[in-house]
Amino acid sequence: MDVISSPGLYPLHRCKTLHLVRHAQGVHNVEGEKDHAAYLSESLFDAHLTPLGWQQVDHLRKHIHETGLSKKIELVIVSPLLRTMQTAVGVFGSEGYKDGIDVPPLMVENAGESNRPAISSLNCPPFVAVELCREHLGVHPCDRRKSISEYRLVFPAIDFSLIASDEDNLWEANSREKNEEVAVRGIKFLNWLWTRKEREIAIVTHSGFLYHTLSVFGNDCHPSVKSEICTHFANCELRSVVIVDRSMMGSDPATTNYPGKIPSGLDLPSDVADEKLSNDGEGK
Repeated sequence: MDVISSPGLYPLHRCKTLHLVRHAQGVHNVEGEKDHAAYLSESLFDAHLTPLGWQQVDHLRKHIHETGLSKKIELVIVSPLLRTMQTAVGVFGSEGYKDGIDVPPLMVENAGESNRPAISSLNCPPFVAVELCREHLGVHPCDRRKSISEYRLVFPAIDFSLIASDEDNLWEANSREKNEEVAVRGIKFLNWLWTRKEREIAIVTHSGFLYHTLSVFGNDCHPSVKSEICTHFANCELRSVVIVDRSMMGSDPATTNYPGKIPSGLDLPSDVADEKLSNDGEGK
């Protein structure tokens, strides 16, 4: 049978649904499109969203609520840069934060020159910052992060505990991460996801990280499916995909499978009975 024309079939508990989001428009996107040399400018260090970017956030937020996706997501993973965290909390966070609510805000008022009110973490999935899903590392100041201690002040409800270093020790001024290295890091990130119990996860990250990670996949699919998987993301685009554990990395048991035969009784299928009869006959 033609591999490309045959469907794939996997146990449900060996699958996770990922909702992949590229951050909304940042100031570096605007300046870099005008002049590519702007990406080298220190003025774009840890770039924040533009006003248009916040409009894109609002539109995606409306979409996930209209489709019911907001109620399905169990975890939000975010790259620890300003533009991705602003996007993540704006899309998947709760309504505006009010004093007196006994939970920390996801984002304080006007974080990162946003001119936005504080965003509540009430009735939201957990938000976890993970370095593995950062953009290309090195050279471009827009891809260098601030210290985690600074971020904790403006994004109090984001969990930064998985980040080992307060300062950005991964970014190097004179060395840019190769595309192949980004892809390897992306696969490492996807493998790490199998250590998580959550089945439906939103991931807010970057264009380069998504493109080079996803380009590894789809080679055994129809070209149109390959194109769906690994074309470049627009700002604030969301694509939902399923990843499959084909090597027993995950250990979660099936929650919907049912063993049957309760109460126990005779249940030999006819085809098995026919095969058994045939084998018994051959043995005589």
